[in-house]
Amino acid sequence: MISASDLKDIAFERLADAEILLLSKRFDSAVYLSGYCMEIYLKHKICEKLDWSGFPSTGREFEKLRSLKTHDLSVLLSLTGSENLILKEYLPVWSKLLVWNPEFRYRVAGSVKEEEAVEMLQNVKKMIEIL
Repeated sequence: MISASDLKDIAFERLADAEILLLSKRFDSAVYLSGYCMEIYLKHKICEKLDWSGFPSTGREFEKLRSLKTHDLSVLLSLTGSENLILKEYLPVWSKLLVWNPEFRYRVAGSVKEEEAVEMLQNVKKMIEIL
């Protein structure tokens, strides 16, 4: 298990890393880590919602919880209990985050423009603030 508080700390570490990458003009990596920040933060929020002390992290822990073993931000949002609020009040912000997926790690450097990376980080920060 990864503790809920560790998930929150890790999410903020990844966000700080993404900001450093953005400042270093490493836009592809900044977007990649921003998405992981959002994923991890959503898992933290799931723990809060379900009053869990931690989130499954091993194959054995996921045995009965396979739907939680995902990188899909939409699925994770639905498990936080905040989906209706986000889709009703913050759809423009949320929809910009849905372009992310873990396969971005295979993107060729230079695929992301600075504006896209800035927007991604801003939207992740906004969504964390809202959640």
